[in-house]
Amino acid sequence: MEVILLERIARLGAIGDVVKVKNGYGRNFLIPQKKALRASAESKKLFEERRHIIEEQNAQAKGIAEEKAKTLNGMAVTLVRQASQEGKLYGSVSVRDVADALKDAGYDVPKSQIILSTTIKTIGEYPVRLTLHAEVTATVSVNIVRNEQEAA
Repeated sequence: MEVILLERIARLGAIGDVVKVKNGYGRNFLIPQKKALRASAESKKLFEERRHIIEEQNAQAKGIAEEKAKTLNGMAVTLVRQASQEGKLYGSVSVRDVADALKDAGYDVPKSQIILSTTIKTIGEYPVRLTLHAEVTATVSVNIVRNEQEAA
């Protein structure tokens, strides 16, 4: 299936690119999320008419994401979890835990924008990448501790 991209998508292309994707990916994800249009003569014509509007909306979204990244970049979040004497957690820290901690700190970051490089199963400090826009990322430090005294 060929689609016209309405926003920049990693490993696929930029706005306006006509790319070939698997049918399920296009039909079940790209088109319903309004990230792409089916590549037909009508949709190509419609896209070219609305191209400047789409690019302007993307630039605004990128600007908002950059402002949010400035405040979030380098921020530290502390999570208190139960752990053994060796420092292994009873469970693991997930994307949801990081999203809740950021929300408690006053930042609303959806779970889909949080990327954990590895599963967090021990206490310590971990960098967590936030993809706020296709072209904007921020890094937040997540500190996992056993109790409040260790946090200080």
